[in-house]
Amino acid sequence: MTTIRPATPADVPTILRFIRDLALYEREPDSAIATEADLLRDGFCLAPDGITPLSSPRRFDCLIAEHKDDVAEGSATPVGFALYFASYSTWLGHHGLYLEDLYVSPEHRGSGLGRALLARVAAIALEQGCGRLEWSILDWNQPSIDFYHRIGAVMKSEWLGMRITGNALTTLAASTTT
Repeated sequence: MTTIRPATPADVPTILRFIRDLALYEREPDSAIATEADLLRDGFCLAPDGITPLSSPRRFDCLIAEHKDDVAEGSATPVGFALYFASYSTWLGHHGLYLEDLYVSPEHRGSGLGRALLARVAAIALEQGCGRLEWSILDWNQPSIDFYHRIGAVMKSEWLGMRITGNALTTLAASTTT
């Protein structure tokens, strides 16, 4: 039996493990530098102790998928997650959701769990009145591309993702004139 529920602060070590597993799958294990403190701060507005509230805004939401082999016995095991946050479309004049990460443990892939997580995020988007749900996919990840096409997602072929980080971000910010 599989269930999907909102993540709690107690899930932060599991979320971080899934993030690192996803980074390894996406061939960039050294790029996943997030810490438990980062996730507590940005997902739950908590200090690193996991208890003290912070005044910082919540930056993301997360769902945890759990599997229990025997409904009557034992505890559920986390087997996947979906992490998302609010976006905004100036063209629609409305907010949306951006799915940052969707991950299912290898032994549970093909079970419908990825679709169930994505469907729950889509339901949340509709509950919140969002105009769209978006995410990115690596161009070499054909199994995921095929999966997304099967559920009706459309690839934006004319739009290319851009990113600036590290020294380039610092340099650009320093070049502002006021």
